[in-house]
Amino acid sequence: MKFFILLLAMLLLGCTQVNVPQQNVPRGENMRKVLLVVPPSEFRDEELFSTMQVINSAGFKTVIASTRMGQATGMLGGKVTPDILVSEVNVEDYGAVVFIGGQGVETNNLPENPDVVKLAKDANNSGKIIGAICIAPRILARAGVVKGKRVTAFGDNTTISYLKRAGAVYTGNPLEKDGMLITADGPSSAVKFGEEIVRALGG
Repeated sequence: MKFFILLLAMLLLGCTQVNVPQQNVPRGENMRKVLLVVPPSEFRDEELFSTMQVINSAGFKTVIASTRMGQATGMLGGKVTPDILVSEVNVEDYGAVVFIGGQGVETNNLPENPDVVKLAKDANNSGKIIGAICIAPRILARAGVVKGKRVTAFGDNTTISYLKRAGAVYTGNPLEKDGMLITADGPSSAVKFGEEIVRALGG
């Protein structure tokens, strides 16, 4: 009788273990997803498409976010439709959050957009890999996540000023990685930028 009671208890315990909350299950899979944040207009085409191609080719899934839905057009005419609004993003769903540059970062005033800045802060607080290319590191400066970090960016005076005021160590190199932070200077570094993100994700 004791044997059967013990067996029944073990079976019940097994059933209990099956009902683990599902929110804990997909964490590993989420690390295979990369969020690419683009301006709603005038993003730099190579910085999105070349970076995305490298990441996808390595077996990761990319999701595109922007500050408004509807088709976004790049500076060179490329088009993309965002999958999600920045305001709706949960950073825990992604292994990396990457900010794409282009003139649209400035014309759409992304460094002053509260949803964009909050996303950068949340990604930093959650220990996510954070990437930014061209003038998109201005967003990271406004979010306060570059202090004491070696970073690079497109070398215009406004962007350099953003970074230095935020306490960053601006290097002017094509690519920089400091901890979980990866930055690049522009379109010509997009492929290496994507490769560095893949390496940081363990790809």
